[in-house]
Amino acid sequence: MKFLIECTFVYEHPNYNSGIQRVVRNILANLSGKPTQYEVIPVILRDSRVFEVKKLEPAGVEMFRANLLYAKLVQLRMRYWLLFDRLSAHWPFRASSLLETALLFAMKLAGLAVFYIPITFLSRICRKKEIGERIVEFKVNSGDVLVLLDSSWHADIFSLVDELKGRGVVIVSVIYDLIPLTHPRYCHRGLVPIFQHWIQWAARTSDGFIAISQTIRDQMKEYVFQTVREAKSGHQWFDYFHLGTELDLMEKSPAIRQELQNVFDGPTGRSLVYLMVGTIEPRKNYGFLLNAFELLWQKDEPFVLCLAGKVGWRCEDIVTRVKNHREYNKRLFMFNDLSDAELEYCYRSSRSLVYPSYVEGFGLPLVEAMQRCLPVMASDIPVFREIGGDFVAYFDPDQPQTLVALIMDFEKKGIFPAARKLEEWSWLNWEDSAKLFFNAIKSHVSGASRQG
Repeated sequence: MKFLIECTFVYEHPNYNSGIQRVVRNILANLSGKPTQYEVIPVILRDSRVFEVKKLEPAGVEMFRANLLYAKLVQLRMRYWLLFDRLSAHWPFRASSLLETALLFAMKLAGLAVFYIPITFLSRICRKKEIGERIVEFKVNSGDVLVLLDSSWHADIFSLVDELKGRGVVIVSVIYDLIPLTHPRYCHRGLVPIFQHWIQWAARTSDGFIAISQTIRDQMKEYVFQTVREAKSGHQWFDYFHLGTELDLMEKSPAIRQELQNVFDGPTGRSLVYLMVGTIEPRKNYGFLLNAFELLWQKDEPFVLCLAGKVGWRCEDIVTRVKNHREYNKRLFMFNDLSDAELEYCYRSSRSLVYPSYVEGFGLPLVEAMQRCLPVMASDIPVFREIGGDFVAYFDPDQPQTLVALIMDFEKKGIFPAARKLEEWSWLNWEDSAKLFFNAIKSHVSGASRQG
């Protein structure tokens, strides 16, 4: 029995560093190539074939540049279709389905020349050079376990996975969250039908599911039981694991830009900086933070708000509001491209992490911050209660005054307003997380094999 860990998106986008990519890299780093009873092999699914990954990062400067250009074009294509979302939401397209269809056709035609042809060309160049050097075709046998660890809803893998399942391969899906299903209003419109199609397929196809939190495991279990009647017979299993905290790309960009250092070494002093880490998108609730800190600044409080996150979707209003704010680059700062070393610097230099998300699958910045002795103020949602317990101070994500009250209480008393002291808190590293992940899957698969 071999455990095949799918990492297609991370392999093809080596310059991406958001939450899922960090999980994939760290799980693979702590599992593949390690001496165990079972062989763990990183794989990608491409062109209806399975390839073993020999090198996760591009080999050679030219190969790396080709991959970066390919990834940049893919990123620009996503922003191009975000433009369609914005345009179609306004008059006259909103008032006429015919005009909206015409706009869609025109943008598809333009996208064919600007994106599809160059992306296809670059993809073929990269793939021709990498076979043998970075990847080799892999023969999958009956009884092997394919773990869909990466963001596989983006990939055209359904028919291949269905074929592998028909040949006796065990399929395990990793579930990061169900937000496009449960909270579609917070998502890019184009993602919602893609994700919903994927989750329906995964619910029918997978032999088991492992989520990144107990909260998401329970949501997935309920969804599957409501969607797939066969699941009620007990043929599918559900489990979860928790994520680690190390920033694995620390050594790649060790320098801290002076502009960032100035935020913490400025006139207000580093002890007054409150930090938010996360992609700028609707569910992260950035507007709430601005509202809360505007209430503080109206009282002439010296506190600084530092926002650290790449620009995502449906965030134009927030980005514009930040850049046009009278406190921008005074008591309000925004960085969209921090390296891991710079993120580490922020965690270790801030007063508190403030995290007002409406919905999350886990909340990786919470544990990253607390592991570095940075206390956390977070929205009162179930998954944060699961992860942070009594060590986090909670506020109502719809009431900015509740965060203001926490900050003022903290500053007045000098004691962080959580039920338990952060000094008593401990968490997993990525090695522990990978062990939990692998052992959970192994126990379920082995148990099913014995029953079979």
